[in-house]
Amino acid sequence: MKTWWWLVVGVLLGLLSAGVILLASSPPRGTAITLLPPPTPQPMQVHVAGAVQEPGVYLLSQESRARDAIEAAGGFTADAQIEGINLAAFLEDGTQLFIPGDNQLIFPSRIGSDIEPYPIEIININTASQTELETLPGIGPVTAEKIIAYRDEFGEFENIAELLKVAGIGTATYDAVKAFITVGD
Repeated sequence: MKTWWWLVVGVLLGLLSAGVILLASSPPRGTAITLLPPPTPQPMQVHVAGAVQEPGVYLLSQESRARDAIEAAGGFTADAQIEGINLAAFLEDGTQLFIPGDNQLIFPSRIGSDIEPYPIEIININTASQTELETLPGIGPVTAEKIIAYRDEFGEFENIAELLKVAGIGTATYDAVKAFITVGD
């Protein structure tokens, strides 16, 4: 009886082995999965202003540094004061990089560290362009547009405190810009 038992076990193992071989050698069923390349990161927008050849908003890669933004803007002008500018600082989307020229005031920058200089000129809010308004601390493209729209609708500002009437400008923003704006010559 033991011989019969070994014969049954051998036949079962043979059938099992044949099934595994048949399964492993059969062609794949269904459609193949197509792998897509990883998504390309979106470029960031950086505003370069001040003493550069072509101030403006530039699209840069996510790993860009301040020197890349300055190169995109055509490089420094002859009156650029590059001392205190950290050319190796990484940039973020929406960053404004202002390069000082001669005769400009300086206050802390939003790039790099809190002690890095951030220069700016005194700006007449009655005549300033959007680009000029965006050089003010805390004033981005949307707020600059609101200042211009307010000025177009209600006329020139009588005094700098009237800036508080513009939607989106609160006391904190006003306090940050009041030393750098004027309504006169």
